[in-house]
Amino acid sequence: MKAFPMFIRTSDRRVIIVGGGEQAAQKARLICKTDAQIVLVAATLEDELQGLVASGRAAQVKTLSSDIFEDAAFAFIGTGCPGFDAAAHGLAKAAKCPVNVVDQPDLCDLTTPAIVDRDPIVVAIGSEGTAPVLTRDIKTKLEALLPQNLGGLAALAGNLRPRVAQKVARHRRRAFWAWVFKGDAAATWTRGAERDAARMIKVAIAAGGAADQAKGGHIALVGAGPGARDLLTLRAVARLQEADVIFYDRLVDPEVLELARRDAERVFVGKVVGAHAWPQDKINSMIVAEALKGRHVVRLKSGDPAIFGRATEELTAAKAAGIPVEMVPGVTAASAAAASLGRSLTERGVADTFVIATGTGCADNPQPDCTRLTGPGTTTAFYMSAGQAAHLSDGLMKQGLPPDSKVDVCVDVSKDSEHHVATTVSELPYALEAHAIKSCAIILVNWPAHAAAARPVQSVASTIWATA
Repeated sequence: MKAFPMFIRTSDRRVIIVGGGEQAAQKARLICKTDAQIVLVAATLEDELQGLVASGRAAQVKTLSSDIFEDAAFAFIGTGCPGFDAAAHGLAKAAKCPVNVVDQPDLCDLTTPAIVDRDPIVVAIGSEGTAPVLTRDIKTKLEALLPQNLGGLAALAGNLRPRVAQKVARHRRRAFWAWVFKGDAAATWTRGAERDAARMIKVAIAAGGAADQAKGGHIALVGAGPGARDLLTLRAVARLQEADVIFYDRLVDPEVLELARRDAERVFVGKVVGAHAWPQDKINSMIVAEALKGRHVVRLKSGDPAIFGRATEELTAAKAAGIPVEMVPGVTAASAAAASLGRSLTERGVADTFVIATGTGCADNPQPDCTRLTGPGTTTAFYMSAGQAAHLSDGLMKQGLPPDSKVDVCVDVSKDSEHHVATTVSELPYALEAHAIKSCAIILVNWPAHAAAARPVQSVASTIWATA
């Protein structure tokens, strides 16, 4: 290493920032995360920095001198003028103040790392100035790995440490803290139930640490998004990494499963239309049974679990068994399709209503009236409708949508196999047959507000896909 990583105390200390423009503002934003006394050295300040002075968060000194740097923790210099910055660097060095000069690495005693802030937990990533893009990429990955509320758990642990020293025998403390930070208490905290987790920890302390092995099950219905693993939410990634067992669907991309703990059990429960190897009631009983064993269960569903994901049955089963359950939203296929097409699902003056519908129903209603809400000013996304293309085409035209209206079919959205088919309402069933599209497709229909409804037409596609 050419630079030694170290955390510098800022409490009751000054940090000097020389400059009044954007470079100085960038450094001020960084130091505002600390409790340091900020001193801005510049004759004039841009609006953001003026706001810091007006609020009392920073003080302004208009004249630069070496005295300003005396006893300061460190200094940033960034005026935008290389010559002035070099002169200011000389004054700081004369006062023996460690200094960072923006964009002049040869004049830097200190470099600023990429920071993942979960105060009081702070992770700093540096590359000695050689690869800032790489450090930012690592930061992004760590942001996804570390729960947003992790710092609160660390702070609670710090407050409770004296009590632990009193109540928990020394030989039990390591196991106790492992449970707090890696066991059921941590999982409860990171899923947002901070009050319950704090209660669990305090009960365990009162019992001398004896309760630290108690484990309660939990179920999370997690949206895996449309396919690409970088479209998962941070919360979804966190639940995958906490899971003891994962029940996943047919459409979940294998790369998504790579985000889970390596020792997590993976159970495939994919269902294909018309096949019932994994009926819904069996899935319900399986996830409940695993949670009753005290395990953290993830039910991983493609897209968003609340949209045609049978989430209600699983939520009901968990609640009936008294198991804590949560739902983690995912990016739904319609949103991913719109992004891939480079268009909005709604547009002022064109489509002020967005409808999500499905052409595939249940046994009691195999062909739902999925077009009933489609009309002028509406964008409709049809899920699981490729096999009902003829029914869909007829329904739209009976609603009055002109036969030559454009339809976009998006297949395997966000996956390597993604492709689009542009067609018209009347040609929809023929286009799907020609391209052998039978599943994993979103059908987007936009009916502009200014487009008059055509006279309803008779079925032109009733003989196509009639039994699909």
